[in-house]
Amino acid sequence: MSRLRVESFTISLDGYGAGVEQSETAPMGVGGERLHPWLIPTRTFRGLHFNKARGGEDEGETGVDDQFAARGFAGVGAWVMGRHMFGPVRGPWPDLSWRGWWGEVPPYHCDVYVLTHHAREPLVMDGGTTFHFVTDGLETALERARISAAGRDVRLGGGVSTIRQGLLAGFIDEMHLAITPVLLGQGESLFSGLDLPALGYTVREQVAGERATHVVIGRD
Repeated sequence: MSRLRVESFTISLDGYGAGVEQSETAPMGVGGERLHPWLIPTRTFRGLHFNKARGGEDEGETGVDDQFAARGFAGVGAWVMGRHMFGPVRGPWPDLSWRGWWGEVPPYHCDVYVLTHHAREPLVMDGGTTFHFVTDGLETALERARISAAGRDVRLGGGVSTIRQGLLAGFIDEMHLAITPVLLGQGESLFSGLDLPALGYTVREQVAGERATHVVIGRD
């Protein structure tokens, strides 16, 4: 059966998944770029975002961090993400010029369902990615994503508020967190006010990587 997974979601030691004041120049908020030094050097990340554009596929680091980054894409047939993960535009779409953070070849290569309050026609990108904009909530987006995934898993992307919705509703079957040894002090808290054991979640795995500690939680 198709599962809903969160993969490679990074938080600081004090529990923040993004900084304050997200913008086009600071997509993770002020200080948020400090969360991802574990991911950017990996072979998986560089292969998806850099090397293919240059014709290279074998650069980047291997090891525990890379293993977790790679397994986050295994068996995934569709994505759901919040609008803040898609881009910095807020409110009604002023025009259709914003096409995501990733250029014309996003790293998803499948259908991606973007949660928004403002309708927009599907956006077909190179490489097999199509962004669908869903205005009637997370549950509807998940239903559509599972159809697209055709038996494979659905990956739930950020931001923090989207993942919190999934946890509170009990939709998330498994979540991989990369805990980076930095303190942000403020921003978007992932777990504030959530009682994860009461929601049915337990720790399944804990592994020390090169630059982050990887923890997997799930529901029985």
